[in-house]
Amino acid sequence: MKSTAKNVSQKLISSHLFSGKMQQGEEIALKIDQTLTQDATGTLVMLEFEAMGLPRVKTELSAQYVDHNLLQTDFKNPDDHLFLRSVCKKFGVWFSGPGNGVSHPVHMERFGMPGKTLLGSDSHTCAAGSLGMLAIGAGGIEVAQAMAGEPFYMRMPKILGVRLTGKLPKWVSAKDVILEMLRRRDVNGGVGKIIEYCGPGLKHLTAMDRHVIANMGAELGATATVFPSDFQVKRFLEAQGRAKAWRELKADKYAEYAEYDEINLSELEPLIACPSSPGNVVPVSKVAGREIYQAMVGSSANPGLRDFAMAAMIVSDRQVHERVSFDINPTSRQVLANLTKRGYLGKLIQAGARIHQSGCNGCIGMGQAPATGRISLRTVPRNFPGRSGTKEDQVYLCSPETAAASALTGEITDPRTLEMEYPPFREPRNPRLKTLTLVAPAKSNGKARLEKGPNIKPLPKFKALPDKLEGPVLLKTGDNISTDEILPAGTRVLPFRSNIPEISKFVFAQIDENYSKRALKHRKSGSFVVGGENYGQGSSREHAAIAPRYLGLKAVVAKSFARIHRQNLVNFGVLPLIFQDPDDWQKIKINDKLQISGLRKALKHDAAIEMKNLTKKQSYTLQHAMTRRQRETVLAGGLINVMKNKKE
Repeated sequence: MKSTAKNVSQKLISSHLFSGKMQQGEEIALKIDQTLTQDATGTLVMLEFEAMGLPRVKTELSAQYVDHNLLQTDFKNPDDHLFLRSVCKKFGVWFSGPGNGVSHPVHMERFGMPGKTLLGSDSHTCAAGSLGMLAIGAGGIEVAQAMAGEPFYMRMPKILGVRLTGKLPKWVSAKDVILEMLRRRDVNGGVGKIIEYCGPGLKHLTAMDRHVIANMGAELGATATVFPSDFQVKRFLEAQGRAKAWRELKADKYAEYAEYDEINLSELEPLIACPSSPGNVVPVSKVAGREIYQAMVGSSANPGLRDFAMAAMIVSDRQVHERVSFDINPTSRQVLANLTKRGYLGKLIQAGARIHQSGCNGCIGMGQAPATGRISLRTVPRNFPGRSGTKEDQVYLCSPETAAASALTGEITDPRTLEMEYPPFREPRNPRLKTLTLVAPAKSNGKARLEKGPNIKPLPKFKALPDKLEGPVLLKTGDNISTDEILPAGTRVLPFRSNIPEISKFVFAQIDENYSKRALKHRKSGSFVVGGENYGQGSSREHAAIAPRYLGLKAVVAKSFARIHRQNLVNFGVLPLIFQDPDDWQKIKINDKLQISGLRKALKHDAAIEMKNLTKKQSYTLQHAMTRRQRETVLAGGLINVMKNKKE
């Protein structure tokens, strides 16, 4: 007899199941309680929601944060911020303005609730799983649909149970737990899975420790990361003045998982991800002694008061190395206020730290770029090539302990080798609150109007998929190409997030700076890109799909795709196709002319697709692995067209 016992992930899914069966690989639809958007992706989301013609969001709560692009070097960013504020006022969305802090920890502190679902237009939305939420990153247009009251569709994931035992040793922290997972499983080890942590070791991990681990589940490619809601979550919500938001949520006694892993926390040591992948993890001791230029503490991956306090206590009454830029990015105004109240900020300043405004900053390549060829240690979640803003960067990912220790010595340093006692820290029961300037939704939109600056352009219109695709291969990539490489962020690019024609000029610029010019020549006829394994890992930014589509990209043929980017391609009418024989990848070269005929019939009948290489006189069999709903979306030319067709 099949057990009726459920794990936490199954409880969250079953309580929000709109349609479908909870069988691995089957498409399911989920009711979404909350949504999260940030400014780098939110402007498109809000333009998409506006296009739906609804007077107000239909979720329990929607929140818009300005945290990614805070630099005001000209009118573009301030104009976008005003647009987002006006959208929130008109459509009933909470607004968190510049300087309040990074979306994920702020949402966790102010709005996160155990047992709820959260969909966000940021891949690190999964951080809210630390509170016992089902929190998923998705493309912006899917978030706009959720705001309109529509369900979110995905394939039922496999649930991986990770049993934690023991207790973290001194000088080892939560960042080392998720780096250990990445060491074991690499950047695609969580694809198609929800990672659920369980076991007796959980009692030693605070809610903010869990945030660190859940946040970087995105680097594993996981659909979501889930923790139970227990006394640690209760303690956190009480400290935030939100005790009524807590409810217990734990796995049933005999709950099972499709896959198991186990980590003995007591056996972990300080770890570090070497350039240029979060999965390139080794012990800090193995790379100790390498000279560094920068050490940075902050970001959504290490956002808690503890992370900054630990760094402050390590450098207290000392001076950072004269060669090192020691960058501190407080993750929220609340964290900054508490660092000040408890004297930690003074310790950092006296040690030589550079204090930056509360936001994503260097994590997304918005300032704080390292010098050419020099090593930067960062507590951020990603170190993809060039993401820092320096093309040939050398970014390592590590814990606050390792970053602070290395800032003192001027070289990568195992913090256990410092001649000092491990600093004690306990989360305060009464942190300073009410420091944020969150703007609550108006009860009615009244006469609210949208404020659109000259850089905000209408969404491009795309035609339905033709029956025949023919065009050149304009780019061929290797494995694990990230959305940062497809369409980078940074100070030059992000200001055009509301202007697709302009931002499209940067598509694939880090790989081939002439790609956009070459693609424009084939914009009407169409073109192809050929990719390797895990194509499109990383950020959820849908710009990495809509901008190539604007340039005429009709299909990406790869060995496999990252979940969010694959769906984003579908959402904008770009075919995501998979080699049936991965060895066929080797046979295709740049500028080969490819052709696919009878495409609409093949998709309607869920048949394999034959692709001809007209240059080499070869043919390859392709699969699409799309659900019926996804096939209908691609055939229509994207999700916006599907929505328009429904109205008609």
